[in-house]
Amino acid sequence: MRIVHVLGTRPNFVKMAPLIAAIGRRMPDAEQTIVHTGQHYDRLMSEIFFEQLGVPAPDHMLEVGSGSHAQQTAKVMERLEPLLVEDRPDLVVVPGDVNSTVAAALTAVKLDIPVAHLESGLRSHDRTMPEEINRIVTDQISDILWVHSEEAIRNLELEGIPAERAHFVGNTMIDSLVALQDRFRPLGACREFGLEPGSYLLVTLHRPALVDGPLLFDAIAALNQVSTEMPILFPVHPRTRARLAGNAELAENLHLVDPAGYLEFLSLEADAGAVLTDSGGIQEETSYLGVPCFTLRDNTERPVTIELGTNVLLGLDPARITEIPVIVASQERAVAGVSAPPEPPPLWDGHAAERIADLLAAQGGSSV
Repeated sequence: MRIVHVLGTRPNFVKMAPLIAAIGRRMPDAEQTIVHTGQHYDRLMSEIFFEQLGVPAPDHMLEVGSGSHAQQTAKVMERLEPLLVEDRPDLVVVPGDVNSTVAAALTAVKLDIPVAHLESGLRSHDRTMPEEINRIVTDQISDILWVHSEEAIRNLELEGIPAERAHFVGNTMIDSLVALQDRFRPLGACREFGLEPGSYLLVTLHRPALVDGPLLFDAIAALNQVSTEMPILFPVHPRTRARLAGNAELAENLHLVDPAGYLEFLSLEADAGAVLTDSGGIQEETSYLGVPCFTLRDNTERPVTIELGTNVLLGLDPARITEIPVIVASQERAVAGVSAPPEPPPLWDGHAAERIADLLAAQGGSSV
């Protein structure tokens, strides 16, 4: 079997690393090609993930860079098509919900090449989110849908997607986390910033609705207030840092730092007293790690984290950030004396990639 994996952003690397490795073990004769679209191109935010996750160097770099949604999608399609025409793989694998995902799926399906979508069926039910459109379109045109949570199966059924196309395999992002626990847990990365485990609020904000408008400064004002009760560590995307430079007053206990490598960030996440985010993947990681998560969005495509009780949806309302210390304290009182944290969702067990590799191997021969 000849497989092309198309990756574009940091979370894509984390989701795909265990799958690429598992296919290599289960199907040693399979030919795997990695295409990096370059949708995220800053080294600190991209290449370091290849180094730390042990993913082989990409075979092709499309270097699409930044741009509007239409520009990124068009560039990926234009630059990927000749590669697929030349290679004619048996399967194109696309992870997640970014522009690279839908662009690669569209390119492959128009060439009559089967497509597998990793992390399919997630829905925020908010079509103003570009990622939601990417998810819906990719699921509709993909031949194989690898699902990581039970509500995703229901979402696909409601959209009329035949059940035989969907396979409940689990969460490959958790596979990466489980595989690297022995490496990130001893790091104590927070101590590099003078912080103690369990004492601080870790912040990641990157969505345009938050960081490209006035809500960013409202969030900083709220974080300044929270920092009087608990120190805050905020690894900042370069674009966000540029917007804040000289335009926002930062409290002494609000630490803006450079983006961390994957292992260092997992260490910061595991040792945090709580996490504030607008990222989908971090909602999942904190749920597995048992760290309280607060999501600064009106909705989430990971409702399983809300049901688990590890994630609180604050809405797109920076003023609610000030509630975090009170909620954390009440949660700590509620779990006092409880012997174990909540169990992770079904199949978030570190073996999702192995299940996918088994499914592919069961296809037999060279055609999906």
